[in-house]
Amino acid sequence: MMGKIGFSLILALALVTLSTSSERKCDLSGLWRNDLGSLMEIDKVNDAGEFSGKYLTTVTATSNCIRSSPLKGAQHDMTQRSQPTFGFTVNWETFSNSTTVFVGQCFIGEGKETLKTMWLLREAVGSPGDGWRATRVGTNVFTRKRNLEPGKIIQQHSLPCDTPASPAPAQ
Repeated sequence: MMGKIGFSLILALALVTLSTSSERKCDLSGLWRNDLGSLMEIDKVNDAGEFSGKYLTTVTATSNCIRSSPLKGAQHDMTQRSQPTFGFTVNWETFSNSTTVFVGQCFIGEGKETLKTMWLLREAVGSPGDGWRATRVGTNVFTRKRNLEPGKIIQQHSLPCDTPASPAPAQ
């Protein structure tokens, strides 16, 4: 009887130790899609927690052709946290006169990774008196997407901006 209890305790301790040491850590690198369909690809996060990548939005207030835009950011030390906080900036220089900053946290649950973010977008205005309409705030949830072709997915989803619109079909 005592042998069975001792064995059970050792087995339970081994399982707890195994599950703790193999805790999955959230990795920001890769392809992400948000709740509005925008795509973000983050390159490898370096040892200092810094990263860069590309962002292709599906939402804009401009009539200009949407192009992928550069992003740069940083996250907390991954060796200390399995679900790190992070922040990044997207410069919409290629089609808009605005910048967006995102802050968030990566979560792992039910077998998937999600990024819960809040953002501020600042649009250029002509005078300080117009500042009241220059900043927008919102939230996005990103989920990881499989990426079999790193560096190519955003390029494939980008619309060609120099191609004229197709004429309407003849009636």
